[in-house]
Amino acid sequence: MYAQLTIFDGPRSPELVAAATRAERERIEPLIEAHPEIRDDMVVRYTLTQPDGGAAVLVVTRTERALDEAERLIMTSELLPGEDPALLPGPSRMARYSVGDVRHGPGAR
Repeated sequence: MYAQLTIFDGPRSPELVAAATRAERERIEPLIEAHPEIRDDMVVRYTLTQPDGGAAVLVVTRTERALDEAERLIMTSELLPGEDPALLPGPSRMARYSVGDVRHGPGAR
């Protein structure tokens, strides 16, 4: 398994957070859901947020190819009507890892 951690450093304004939330919900999620190879390869995705608007997205997939394909799909997608590229500066940094250990607590599904 492979994991990609994408960091959006805070502070981020409410406008930047709203634009990122819209992009995720209305453009990125539908792209991933419509692509069976990526969708079926995904193990889990966590979106972690901070009070100052900072965020981290952790995606775990079975293959590294799925991460590559998802990144390509997102970066080449057309913006939705009304999306302002100035409000979508992209991540502060990204890192990719091989998953070395998986543990689930008693409350995990």
